[in-house]
Amino acid sequence: MGIEAGQMAAKTYVELNERGVLAVSGPDARTFLQGLISNDVLRVSPARAIYAALLTAQGRYLHDFFIAEIGGVLALDCEAARRDDLIKRLKMYKLRSNVTLGDWTGRMAVAAMPGADALAALGLGREPGAARDFSGGSAFADPRLAAMGARAILPRDTLGATLGGAGFDPGRHADYETLRLTFGMPDGSRDLVVDKSLLLENGFDELNGVDWKKGCYVGQELTARTKYRGLVRKRLLPVRIEGPAPAPGAIVNLGSDEAGEMRSAADGMGLALLRLEMVDKAAAEGGAFNADGARLVPLKPEWIRLQTAEAAKS
Repeated sequence: MGIEAGQMAAKTYVELNERGVLAVSGPDARTFLQGLISNDVLRVSPARAIYAALLTAQGRYLHDFFIAEIGGVLALDCEAARRDDLIKRLKMYKLRSNVTLGDWTGRMAVAAMPGADALAALGLGREPGAARDFSGGSAFADPRLAAMGARAILPRDTLGATLGGAGFDPGRHADYETLRLTFGMPDGSRDLVVDKSLLLENGFDELNGVDWKKGCYVGQELTARTKYRGLVRKRLLPVRIEGPAPAPGAIVNLGSDEAGEMRSAADGMGLALLRLEMVDKAAAEGGAFNADGARLVPLKPEWIRLQTAEAAKS
């Protein structure tokens, strides 16, 4: 079970209109977020961006986002359609913290520049999260996986001119989506079920979305217990789809046995949350996964560390 994901040939950018930008500022901004989210906000600087999640008290997924520093403000690259909910949840914890929450979506936009060539063109190293100030915003190596290339948060009205001046041509969103699926990158609530999904079933450990040394945060207890007791029994994996793309949430079967659920899909690729014991069984017996009349072939990007189903039970 393997995968090879080619890099995009040309230097391209894709404006991610499905992303919004929130601003967290004020003297208590870092300590405020530090007690809430899964990663270490104290590491964020003009030279470093991170990937993180906000969880329920029971350790279930609510939101995930990237955090970069722009002009001393913490800018959250988040799901545009769900940013009002994110602001509402942050306000619940604000209390007397000297923090200002703002919505920058009207004036700031998010772009993705896929491939290793993008990092060099933007003067970024290959370390995930390496960042720099860039034309009134921030450019950074994808904090999850540098092989995904770079992201940028830039003034909306000059984004195209800025990236064009750096040698990037407009690319197709469909190509970026295929790359995302091939590498196995979850895309917020399209792939993680709100109030249900666990971070470690969806790759957040390997994708640098959890800091195991920071202090307490909301949902930390279950997240830590899942890791240290080896309780990960399902994993989100890329799947090659042979046939019509199954709908999100469609049940995936191995023969007559239920094996998992389908998530997002496009252009013959998708993501599916699969039970590890079924992945092991399929590998040992040569069985085929299927969903909504399509055959699914699980793939394993190099970054994913899979424990065996037997190890998960022990």
